[in-house]
Amino acid sequence: MKHTPVYLVILTVFIDLLGFGIIIPLLPFYAEHFGATPTVIGVLTSSYSFMQFIFVPFWGRMSDRIGRRPIILMSVFGSFVSYMIFGFAGSLVVLFISRMLAGFMGANISTAYAYVADTTSFENRARYMGLIGASFGVGFMLGPFVGGVMSRISYGAPGFLAAGLSLLNVVLAYFMLPESLSKEVAGKQNAKTSRRLSILNIHAMREAFKKPGISDLVLVTFFYTFAFSTLYVAFPLFTGDTMGYGAEQNGYLFAYIGLIAILIQGGAIGKLVKRFGERSLLLTGIVLLLVGLTFVPAVHSLLPLVILITFLSIGSALVSPPITSMISKFAGESEHGSVLGVSQSFSSLARVLGPFWGGFILGVVGLSWPFYTGSIMLLIALFFGVRVPRKIPEPVGAPFPTEAVTSCEESGADSEK
Repeated sequence: MKHTPVYLVILTVFIDLLGFGIIIPLLPFYAEHFGATPTVIGVLTSSYSFMQFIFVPFWGRMSDRIGRRPIILMSVFGSFVSYMIFGFAGSLVVLFISRMLAGFMGANISTAYAYVADTTSFENRARYMGLIGASFGVGFMLGPFVGGVMSRISYGAPGFLAAGLSLLNVVLAYFMLPESLSKEVAGKQNAKTSRRLSILNIHAMREAFKKPGISDLVLVTFFYTFAFSTLYVAFPLFTGDTMGYGAEQNGYLFAYIGLIAILIQGGAIGKLVKRFGERSLLLTGIVLLLVGLTFVPAVHSLLPLVILITFLSIGSALVSPPITSMISKFAGESEHGSVLGVSQSFSSLARVLGPFWGGFILGVVGLSWPFYTGSIMLLIALFFGVRVPRKIPEPVGAPFPTEAVTSCEESGADSEK
């Protein structure tokens, strides 16, 4: 089998997301085991994303300077350690420590996007961003299913499995993943600024927002992610209260969401982008999410719930690849890591606020309100999505390593035959 850089980093993301997917459906029930209230569960879920919000832009800028490979290696090893702590957690405090450490080391997503931007051509980038989205989908399909089944043993057992997968990820990345950032591009970034790297760099955020199109896309990312992330807490508690579902049944439902993502992002997204364009797919995805999220509170049986989940899943699968692809195109050639890091930082902030808000308003007002307020967030995302410029500027010069692009596209062509 002929390996190419972009497929190797997609494999790395898949293994990482598989471990993450194992944890997500059972986290609310694990926290309840230690006596956590819905609000505390929301804070626990948000703690992971809070750490990402602070540190992902830092790791993104660091990857622009020292390369993508060392950042990815460090982050996946950090995931291994955090999952081991999760498995051994004997209290709510230790559970918090494990999730915060995972968020602190969770640099590989924005760096993976930057890696793909480094190694793909301008025209085909959305397709390969879609493959990363598909690896998310596979992780969320298999991970929740496996985590739900293993929760029969104990709530800690899935954590040990996720730790083993992360350790495998470290080994594969160390031996198989080459560096994507050329010395020339890294030199441009180092020459551009002599500032000492800071953790939460407001200047970098301001600079990113000055670029045409990026501010609207980042705000779409924030409000869309806020709406969707309320489901991390609200959805398992909603199905548990209205249908009596536990960690295992919710694992199956999350797996279904992942399956839809695989079908769309793994195979159809490239053709859809060529036919309809990235901006149109983005807006369509937001509308489908809005329909699905708004009507979930009205259902109390499996079939209509699955239908609405299908709307949610298709919408989410259509939104993510166009956003990351367009942001990378609006960014400069030496700033893929930095600008995508800013985008992922706002996404992480939304995942801080979304689960917290979902748990809080569910506990204070009722089961339906996390979904209704999420719908309001999607309306705001739609507003900013309409503002995104229709025309994306062409790249200047040769921003991509020629050998990596050629290898990637040749492999892609082979796979389509």
